[in-house]
Amino acid sequence: MSIRDLLSPFTAWKYLLKNPVTIPDPLNDRPGSARYRGFHKNDNEKCIGCGTCEAICQNGAIDMLPVKGTATQEGDSGLRPRIDYGRCCWCALCVDVCMTGSLTMSNEYKWVESDPDAFRFTPGVDEKFWDNAELGYQRPEDHRLVEAKRVTMEEMDADTRINSFAEIVNGYSIEQAKLEADRCVACGICIATCPTHMAIPDYIDAVREGNYERGLKLLYETNPFSNVCGRVCTRKCESACASRHEGEPIAIRWLKRHIIDQVPFEKYREIIGEPDAPTGKKVAIIGAGPAGMTAAFDLVRMGHEVVVYEAKAAAGGMTRYGIPEYRLPYDALDRDIELIVSLGVKVHYNTRIGSDIAMAQLEQDFDAVLLAIGLQEGRQTRIPKSEHEKVYRAVDLLDKITSEEAFELPHCAVVIGGGNVAMDIARSLARMQKQQYDQVDVVVTAMEDQQHFMADADEIKEALEEGIIIRDNCGPQGCEIDESGHLIGLKTWKVLSILDENNRFAPTYDDSDETIHACDTVIEAIGQFSDTSLLGEELTEKLEWNRGRIDIDSNGRTSESWLWSAGDCVSGPDVVHAVADGHRVASSINSYISSNESSIDKQS
Repeated sequence: MSIRDLLSPFTAWKYLLKNPVTIPDPLNDRPGSARYRGFHKNDNEKCIGCGTCEAICQNGAIDMLPVKGTATQEGDSGLRPRIDYGRCCWCALCVDVCMTGSLTMSNEYKWVESDPDAFRFTPGVDEKFWDNAELGYQRPEDHRLVEAKRVTMEEMDADTRINSFAEIVNGYSIEQAKLEADRCVACGICIATCPTHMAIPDYIDAVREGNYERGLKLLYETNPFSNVCGRVCTRKCESACASRHEGEPIAIRWLKRHIIDQVPFEKYREIIGEPDAPTGKKVAIIGAGPAGMTAAFDLVRMGHEVVVYEAKAAAGGMTRYGIPEYRLPYDALDRDIELIVSLGVKVHYNTRIGSDIAMAQLEQDFDAVLLAIGLQEGRQTRIPKSEHEKVYRAVDLLDKITSEEAFELPHCAVVIGGGNVAMDIARSLARMQKQQYDQVDVVVTAMEDQQHFMADADEIKEALEEGIIIRDNCGPQGCEIDESGHLIGLKTWKVLSILDENNRFAPTYDDSDETIHACDTVIEAIGQFSDTSLLGEELTEKLEWNRGRIDIDSNGRTSESWLWSAGDCVSGPDVVHAVADGHRVASSINSYISSNESSIDKQS
């Protein structure tokens, strides 16, 4: 034995006064490392209940369940993840995929509990001793399982598109659509926000698989206006999309359009199927817009005879006579209409109810009647001198443009309004001016600041690119007329506020900040209303009304048992809401005419 071996035990005494590197109580005190993947935490305020964590968990350790005190609302399902630690393997994929960053993991991994049910709990709701732990696993800042940015939709540049009414966007290629579809995590939170509750994750999955016939069938189960909605839908589903919390929302509208564009129109009927056997029941529908034709689509497939009466020369309602062709080509709209008509729906065009046929006649001849007349009349500002012949309503001019009805094209125009209709008429006039005068002179004025315009952000951006001038915070005060009676401008004052303390419309102005917008034409685009004169005095008196609109129940039924109403005339302007209305009233009408109730009403 060496001297070193004899002395080595004594050399250990030099560490006596140093801090130990071992844990004093190794049985009870063994903290995980700073980024250890321990038990879950969840920020209930950030969480939107999208269920991406549940979808990705390969062990079935996560269930989305309702939580007391957490309400379902737009963009939030009201559900929260419940973790089962009998199944969890601590892989942290749920944290990595979480779109809002609400789900994390503490570095606490020890938990002794006699009740096995305790190991199934809802993080952020059921209190745990690690809830305030600062350490633990969180998704690294630039670490994403899906792409944050959507695949760009190619479109015409401003210099090209201003010279025609050709459709602006090109649509996705198959490769682009699959890349965009791959961004969807199929959480399904979009379904609740969509008025028609379309099977969005399923038809996006059909794009991913390249199974377009399956995708088309899924679209038509809830939306017979998929050609239209694939181009001009207000896409509330995208505003609720979980992907928007860490990037851009999925391009749901463009993927819908992509499916439609891939399937030959000749195959639609084969995919959708044939109507049921005839029932012998008859339904009259007034108005061939999205609400009326959606109801017709459902009712004719149920086997009922459906007759549609349309005052215009073609079907589509405001989607045809209010939306410019550069946004919605007529051939796309025609495909939706043609398919519905091919199922056996009869449409009488250029037929005005109230003059050509009385409402009383429809009541007598049909088992049920649906009023789906839309909002065809433009509201007026009623500012001084606005009765001048060169002051138009936007809907009237858009109608003339679609109908190819001649009117005197303004050299310089001012549009009042900040919604999509204002942008539509401004951009339509700009195209016509460019073609006829080789210059654009259109100004849009609105009371709101530009960030709070009702128009889509894309509409505003594209209008500016096309040379249209936008002036916000401008309150119209009157039209300027010269000594010869010609309209020469619009006078506005700067808007200080629009609503009062009770949120009522009560604008205030700075009259010292006045602008005269030079023009030879003023166009009012401040809203629309329905012309209900077709009802006649007797029926108008019988019906119950609510603030100028026909009062209906939750199924669209009026106070008259045989009459329903749906679409823009009761719900306001929105294509996809009109489609949802059409489905709802069709179901209600079917229940009514399939029961004995309609026969009893006729006898009485």
